[in-house]
Amino acid sequence: MSDMVRNASPYDDVLQLIGWTPLIRLNKVTRGIRTPVYAKAEFFNPGGSIKDRIGGPIIEQAEREGRLKPGGTVVEGTSGNTGIGLALAAARKGYKCIFTMPDKMSQEKVRLLKAFGAEVIVTPTAVPPDHPDNYVMMAKRIAHETPNAILANQFYNDANPQAHYDTTGPEIWEQTSGRVTHFVYAAGTGGTITGVGRYLKEKNPKIQIIAGDPVGSILAEMWRTNGEGKTDGVPYKVEGIGQDKVPGALDMSLIDDFMTVSDKESFSMARRLTREEGLFVGGSSGLIVHTALHVARRLDDPNAFIVAALPDTGERYLSKLYNDEWMRENQLLDADRTTLAYVLDSKDRGDGKTPIVVSVTPGATVRQALRLMSLHDVSQLPVMDGANCVGSVSDWSLSAKSLDDTKVLDATVSQVMDGPFPIVDIDQPVDSVAKLLSKSNPAVLVRSKGLVQAIVTRSDMLNYLMAR
Repeated sequence: MSDMVRNASPYDDVLQLIGWTPLIRLNKVTRGIRTPVYAKAEFFNPGGSIKDRIGGPIIEQAEREGRLKPGGTVVEGTSGNTGIGLALAAARKGYKCIFTMPDKMSQEKVRLLKAFGAEVIVTPTAVPPDHPDNYVMMAKRIAHETPNAILANQFYNDANPQAHYDTTGPEIWEQTSGRVTHFVYAAGTGGTITGVGRYLKEKNPKIQIIAGDPVGSILAEMWRTNGEGKTDGVPYKVEGIGQDKVPGALDMSLIDDFMTVSDKESFSMARRLTREEGLFVGGSSGLIVHTALHVARRLDDPNAFIVAALPDTGERYLSKLYNDEWMRENQLLDADRTTLAYVLDSKDRGDGKTPIVVSVTPGATVRQALRLMSLHDVSQLPVMDGANCVGSVSDWSLSAKSLDDTKVLDATVSQVMDGPFPIVDIDQPVDSVAKLLSKSNPAVLVRSKGLVQAIVTRSDMLNYLMAR
């Protein structure tokens, strides 16, 4: 079915919707780069990822071979997306599913699999690949112990790369009218990069297959050392790609170059794709596009044609890479470098007649201080002795004391004042200043060129944060 007439007529079932995902040119993240980069948006598949392509073929192969009979069970160790692809096909065909998943995977994926009626067993991430609690080893054991069950075995199943040879590769060739020069992806099982790479190189041996790999995965190092490098994988946050052992579905000989990318670079690019291109994707897509842009800059060739596949949707990672708090906890998000100068510029200065800093001297009376706050509609004042802040007063504190004893109205400010406001430089980051503001510390004074020139209150900061 050509993508140009897709959806022109009804489908027999949801599985017919898989494939013919759109190819979309990247425009903003490629600013300043002459080489065109296109993204194949696999989140348009009905299950939201590229893994939809292999679920049906794996089950159909087992049916043809007589290994899976009606009422049977599909078992797999998955980072989530293959499970969803299998669950889609199993739901249509009437099979049960049991999936094992490492505990680093997002809760969204666990809930999605359960929504399809699958049983999900979460296993520890930080165990060796041959450990009984490793998610792949546990899936093998469950499949062996469960009657009429098959292990989907995506890491070693030739139906995995064959599905991409049959569908993803031909789609890219047709969508680019044979002009594709580079295909960029990242290996998890290796099925996509093997199947697409094999098809495209048969069409044109000059096409380059480029792989991105997370820092912590062993695949890039194994490729660089021709399989002789002895490396141990270490945990990383990007999901679904990279490995701590080389999977059987991956043909390393098809790969022309490998690039290692950090979690921070991957997540940053994923967030940029969402905010700048409107492509809501997961962290692996960020890693792949980061790699593709590196290749594009190096080529600097407007006649080249780079295709990067985007494996899945960002909806799977709302609790992770799209959660600022989670990103900060994992040191993956740079602190907001917006300074106080920006907050001050956004403050409403009224008619321009109000002094930037309304202050009172230590010798002024409480009555004068209250009138000053009322006149300028402020709720606190710094007590200034020349250029130095020696204390502070607030309307609620002075009002309470005056109502309790009216003689306080004629006392001097120095007799009743609270501690001085902190003084911070105008180029101080907003986030660090926000932490200084509290009920007992309602404002900070802002210093510029050695002099106190402004005040930022809790109200000012709240208005800025709400606007941001």
